[in-house]
Amino acid sequence: MNEEIITLQESIEQAKDIRESKLYRIPKRIIDIMAGIVGVILLIPITIIVKICYICQHDNNPIFFKQERIGKNGKPIYIYKFRSMVPNADQVLFDMLEKDEEMRREYKRYKKLKNDPRITKVGKFIRNTSIDEIPQFLNLLKGDMSLVGPRPYLFREKEDMGEYYDTIIKCKPGITGYWQVNGRSNTDFGKRLVLDEYYYYHRNLNLDARIVGKTFAQVVMKKDVM
Repeated sequence: MNEEIITLQESIEQAKDIRESKLYRIPKRIIDIMAGIVGVILLIPITIIVKICYICQHDNNPIFFKQERIGKNGKPIYIYKFRSMVPNADQVLFDMLEKDEEMRREYKRYKKLKNDPRITKVGKFIRNTSIDEIPQFLNLLKGDMSLVGPRPYLFREKEDMGEYYDTIIKCKPGITGYWQVNGRSNTDFGKRLVLDEYYYYHRNLNLDARIVGKTFAQVVMKKDVM
């Protein structure tokens, strides 16, 4: 266990007696609604552009992707994204993991693949620019996601979450979060859990604002701010 994780866990222990204030919940929901409205307005022209891009690649499959994830208090929710992978991507993944032991080890540690062959050419671009996440602003308006929070986990990851599960699911999953701005691409699943637990015990409007600012710098300005 490295020093960074030890420091995070020590800070978590110190913050466990702090209770969430209504002065945080109410403004946070207002911000989510406002962000959701802006996001949905942007979604309309972006959807047209993404569809044209896929047609140009001779891909006429649906461009929207819906997937069941773990929501607040363990409630199932469906998140919406622009499809960045080939159709039937989950089954393709299971087939690849069954045949490739090295790929299986990588996925077990990170819950993702660094060079995922399922990602399309259009998908690579919309992922690098985070355009694929824009449909989740619909989730903000529905109220089952927040602008900032732990990224929603898959139900098949529940067992691997272990003791962290009960804490992390106490807050709404987010479009961006503490994990995203703290080395997302180079962070294994274990550290992701610690970062998400850290966020739960330290969440406030100031931290949320910093996370949004760092997300903007990383995605829009293509700058690693950490």
